[in-house]
Amino acid sequence: MRVLVVDTALGLCSAGVFVVEESVAWPLGLRSEAMTKGHQERLAGMARDAVAEAGGFERIDRIGVTVGPGSFTGLRVGLAFAQGLGAALGRPVVGLSALDGLAASVEGGGATAALIDARRGQVYARFWRAGAPQGPAEALSIEAAMERVRALGPEVRLVGSGAALIAEEVVGAGAADLPGPAPEALARLTAAAEPAASPPRPLYLRAPDATPPSRLPGQPRPTPSGA
Repeated sequence: MRVLVVDTALGLCSAGVFVVEESVAWPLGLRSEAMTKGHQERLAGMARDAVAEAGGFERIDRIGVTVGPGSFTGLRVGLAFAQGLGAALGRPVVGLSALDGLAASVEGGGATAALIDARRGQVYARFWRAGAPQGPAEALSIEAAMERVRALGPEVRLVGSGAALIAEEVVGAGAADLPGPAPEALARLTAAAEPAASPPRPLYLRAPDATPPSRLPGQPRPTPSGA
């Protein structure tokens, strides 16, 4: 299967075409840059160059896009681009968890914890033992995440921007602070996904920090009582 992967969820902006056979992904064209802002200006050009290098859009069988958790703005850029391209090409678009992508980016079996720094004393987390997920993605306090990691047993692999927040407190844990999922890991997940069960919809594990305005534009400020 030939897949195009798009990732704008975390600290990378990636667009790449891969051939995936028997769970092995070979890159045909790839553009990936460390980036936390500016995805909207860069993504289309990166995808164009990667696809041209791989032989053209018409040869793509499926598109995979990261759906979060991650940057609100980055997710919207990647999802809009992937869905628009999928509609234009008539190709299925599958949504990929950034946590699943991080976990798939580190080799080997055993226990794995994918952790994204969510700020405010929290991490977005998902845990695996022997390749099997131990529940859904969650937003956890750092203390709760430490307990979950300890429960996985010794020699746990921690991956993601939240790994460093926990590694020093957990004996035997190894940390890989990746800026985002490896594109080849996303390609494997794209090929393995069931489109009907993996819709390209944003995955939010916590309510947005922004609050709605208290008054409409042009509306006068309320007069304090007693004034």
